[in-house]
Amino acid sequence: MEVQTKSMDLLVDEVRESVVNWRRHLHEHPELSFEEVNTSNFVYDVLKSFGTIELSRPTKTSVVGRIIGSRPGKVLAIRADMDALPIHEEVESEFSSVNPGVMHACGHDGHTAMLLGAASVFSQLKNEIQGEIRFLFQHGEELFPGGAEEMVAAGVMDGVDTVIGAHLWAPLEIGKIGIVYGAMMAAPDTFTITVKGKGGHAALPHQTVDSIAVASQVVTNLQHIVSRNTDPLDQLVLSVTKFIGGTTHNVIPGSVDIMGTVRSFDASLRESVPATMERVIKGITEAHGAGYEFGYEFGYRPVINDQQVTAVMEETVKELYGEEAVDRMKPNMGGEDFSAFQQKAAGAFIYIGAGNEEKEAVYPHHHAKFSIDEDALEKGVRIFAHAAVKLLNS
Repeated sequence: MEVQTKSMDLLVDEVRESVVNWRRHLHEHPELSFEEVNTSNFVYDVLKSFGTIELSRPTKTSVVGRIIGSRPGKVLAIRADMDALPIHEEVESEFSSVNPGVMHACGHDGHTAMLLGAASVFSQLKNEIQGEIRFLFQHGEELFPGGAEEMVAAGVMDGVDTVIGAHLWAPLEIGKIGIVYGAMMAAPDTFTITVKGKGGHAALPHQTVDSIAVASQVVTNLQHIVSRNTDPLDQLVLSVTKFIGGTTHNVIPGSVDIMGTVRSFDASLRESVPATMERVIKGITEAHGAGYEFGYEFGYRPVINDQQVTAVMEETVKELYGEEAVDRMKPNMGGEDFSAFQQKAAGAFIYIGAGNEEKEAVYPHHHAKFSIDEDALEKGVRIFAHAAVKLLNS
């Protein structure tokens, strides 16, 4: 094991420059969710060049690589997402996006490059591996219903014992690794509401059913679901993010469209929210003689990290970078379809700090000026490599 560890570290050092170059290529050529044709072809070709990885295409734009060791053992899956966002990049660099209106603004280019790096390392250690490592290059994380669910349905997790993944995290400074035990990221659900009133002249409001006035009360009262209908110790977010009604100053519109999101961790609380929302919506609209349409869509499941797998990830980070590198982070209300893989095997998801003010890596995810400190890429490869050995031999 000591020889293998030394070999791994040398191989990580050797692949570091390639990982950066892969990331830059992917950043320059981003593709939207479920449209990652060139991206997945690039990944496939790079993996094929390693020579020892069994390859498959479980869906149109995803790739799976398998390294089966010389001895039987456990099966570990490592996942990276590949899709970009519909954002016009405002960062000027030699590898800025060449696709107008499309940008890697969440770090998925780095995730893909890190996993290619890990695959490169283990492709050269195949005879020393006990068990199997699967490299899951996933499409469509940014767009519900998500690519992870499709890959699971295609059987990529069959026989897998453990699954791990990582997210480059700009709010976390370079050198820090975010570890979260248990609930990590929330279930992101969405809702739509149409408040149906009776339009008319703004000077004669008594002849109308003012959809804007009624819809405004709907928005206000929906906030009571969190503040007055939910246990303060439970975690729930209900945000109205879209409110559209009216065309000019002297017309009361006949309807208003509302959209928003609900975030939660607890399954029973999550299931109860739609009925509570509809009770509020129905009560307010009926009280004012209006009607409504209500739609609710359940999104990804929450990311819930397995305690034992998370402990291995934390131990790996401490051994590589010291206790000071570990940041025990709180859960956040963002969503991630890594949770689909966790339904099939014990798993853990970590954050890799990628923020650096000196390199202007200070903008939030999904921002047109988002960037990362590329020194984080090597850390991701090294953590994957060492954690994989621990998990396969534990």
